[in-house]
Amino acid sequence: MTNSIADLDMADVMLLVGSNTTTAHPVIAMGLNKAMKRGMRMIVADPRRTTLARKSDIHLQIRPGTDVALLKALMRVIIDEGLEDEDFIRERTEGYDGLLESLDEMSLEQAAAICGVPSDAIKEAARLYATAGRASVVYCLGVTQHSHGTDNVRCIANLAMLTGKIGRPGTGVNPLRGANNVQGCCDMGALPDLFPGYQKVGLDGTMENFEQAWGMELNSEPGLTVTEMIDAANNGDMKAMYIMGENPVLSDPDATKVVAGLKNLDFLVVQDIFLTETAALADVVLPGATFAEKNGTFTNTERRVQRVHKAIEPVGGARPDWQIIRDVANAMGAGWTYESPKDIFNEMRQVVWQYSGIRYGRIERGGIQWPCPKDSHPGTTILHEEVFACGKGKMAAVDFIESDELPDEAYPFILNTGRAFMHFHTGSMTRRSKGLNALQESAYIEISPRDAESLNVKEGDMLKVASRRGEIEAAAVITDRSAAGSVFIPFHFAEAAANILTNSARDPVSKIPELKVCAVKVEKA
Repeated sequence: MTNSIADLDMADVMLLVGSNTTTAHPVIAMGLNKAMKRGMRMIVADPRRTTLARKSDIHLQIRPGTDVALLKALMRVIIDEGLEDEDFIRERTEGYDGLLESLDEMSLEQAAAICGVPSDAIKEAARLYATAGRASVVYCLGVTQHSHGTDNVRCIANLAMLTGKIGRPGTGVNPLRGANNVQGCCDMGALPDLFPGYQKVGLDGTMENFEQAWGMELNSEPGLTVTEMIDAANNGDMKAMYIMGENPVLSDPDATKVVAGLKNLDFLVVQDIFLTETAALADVVLPGATFAEKNGTFTNTERRVQRVHKAIEPVGGARPDWQIIRDVANAMGAGWTYESPKDIFNEMRQVVWQYSGIRYGRIERGGIQWPCPKDSHPGTTILHEEVFACGKGKMAAVDFIESDELPDEAYPFILNTGRAFMHFHTGSMTRRSKGLNALQESAYIEISPRDAESLNVKEGDMLKVASRRGEIEAAAVITDRSAAGSVFIPFHFAEAAANILTNSARDPVSKIPELKVCAVKVEKA
């Protein structure tokens, strides 16, 4: 996030794109509801009529996968009506001419037809966002989990820079992270092409710095993403895999291919707190400790580094993840001497400049937001206040590209996947809770009243949903949350795993798979 969670309350207008915040980030959603009560205007761009979409001033119910067309249309209106921030564009950005040229790809009317949203609604939203004194964009996985997700994010950044809505309180581009400490994992280099601190693998200076810090020669070739690893496992090019705190059998697209790839490995290690569907396939399972059983730090969605204190001793044979990894590495000859999470954190401070000024003593209460380059620095609540980290903001020309797989005669519906309010991720924790299961026990398929009528489906009827990759069955929930021609399935439920159906097509830049759009057929089971 460029801004802070508390800062969202300062916006006059909020543009919420591809985020069912009430379900996926309920604490943040409470803040947004309070802000709306005190007068903040809300624009929601989402294929579903989510809770916040129902409460919003404008709901742009786009056809799944058409975010780029919508965002370009908003920018087209802003420029045509002279609502852009000329001073900000001139002083703080580059690439504006290329952006202007790319906006000529389609007219407002053409974009509206692609999105399935009335052009008057797009105009109203563009004016509301552009003329607000403070306007913020918030987005989540509904923006990134597409075969053109990078283009979606580029368009959001273009929109913020075009209107000067960045670098100030109540503005900014604010992605909500999908799981706890995802931000921290990325900060620490858990990405195939980046070292800790987002330093690029392969660059001469970067390689030398990390080789000196770690006292070893490093591979200068970027690694593989998760879905690329599954491809390599299926092809026989990857022989072994070590999975920690992840359940790709349920969370990754085309689950049948995922299972086949994992079974094709010579050796699979899974380190987790429960025996997940993925761990059940492992040759070795290493029991990790839960958050309540270990010390350390988490970094949350607003870049806030926070202390975690052990509440109980690890149960059974569980051990903190850092101890397991240290001992495995040392059994392979690493010679690591870490004795505590603090030892590891002190190394983090040496190699990640954004963390340099963050010490354990400074984050006992409340935490500190990076970048914090020195001990006297208070942390950074708002990024890009005076200048962008890269100098001038890079406006990018973006072309509209359809999703990889669209409905046709054989598979006439669009499937969208996401979360249910009572469960989290693959359900490996929440589905062990009797209380949460009592509130949401099993999988379901959202279908519109019009489609239910055409299929002669009643509430609770069992439906079969099939894609080119597999099929599942679950009970029908008839609701106007999903538009006609589309269905929604939460992905938490192993007995009706939505990701058996989804498409593993990837964004060419981020390599994130297209979990939010695929073609399916629906019939009574």
